[in-house]
Amino acid sequence: MTLCLHKVQYYETDQMQIVHHSNYIRWFEEARTHLMEELGYGYHQMEDEGIIIPVLSVQAEYKGMVRYGETVVIDAEIKEFTGVKMVISYEVTDKETGSLKTIGESRHAFLDKGTYRPMSLKRKHKKLFDLFNELHEATLEGTVKFFMKTKN
Repeated sequence: MTLCLHKVQYYETDQMQIVHHSNYIRWFEEARTHLMEELGYGYHQMEDEGIIIPVLSVQAEYKGMVRYGETVVIDAEIKEFTGVKMVISYEVTDKETGSLKTIGESRHAFLDKGTYRPMSLKRKHKKLFDLFNELHEATLEGTVKFFMKTKN
């Protein structure tokens, strides 16, 4: 679990000052990027090492409205990890009340940056495979907070 704070900006809202649904997908990416940085293995480093992880699909289920000026907490967790594909789940909650606003997930594949072909991290990038696998296992065990503290 990694938590990312986001204060809603006016441009993210519609005429009723309610966040437009498309912005949640951007927030998921923001939280995913934050998760990677918290692991100490950000997107830049992965791309420098020839790895890209495109989004295969993304979905969101809206539970409550978020309005201009509110701050939300976006929690991102690795839900599934095979070394070739990964699923990240998200929860968006109101910072003040803790009420659930949105849940969702994104599916990703690990590709070779030069060929755009799927790659097995276990075979090609063992260090990154171990890092993702350890975080996934810590998430399943409920010890992810301890894991994240030891990685930073």
